Amino acid sequence: MSEPVAVRILDREFTVGCEPGERDSLMAAAQLLDARMREIRGGNKTAALERVAVLVALNLAHELQALQANGGTRDDAIGRALVDMNRKLDGLFDSLASR
Repeated sequence: MSEPVAVRILDREFTVGCEPGERDSLMAAAQLLDARMREIRGGNKTAALERVAVLVALNLAHELQALQANGGTRDDAIGRALVDMNRKLDGLFDSLASR
């Protein structure tokens, strides 16, 4: 069951629903978001919260896409290596069986 959790982002408090086992993860995400928003806002305390939030969301989405693309490339390489190893093992077993 979801429980309300208060987080602070750019000195504003937001209450969000969270599963009990995910509270620590939510708090860490809120701290990351707060840090990124402060970084984008910089010294401009009058920057519109909506604009800062959109820029941070865009940056985080870009980072996620890059991580997913790198993970896909890595997964493909691992898959090819496994196929190659299986082929070599099949050849080894075939040669042992024919002896």
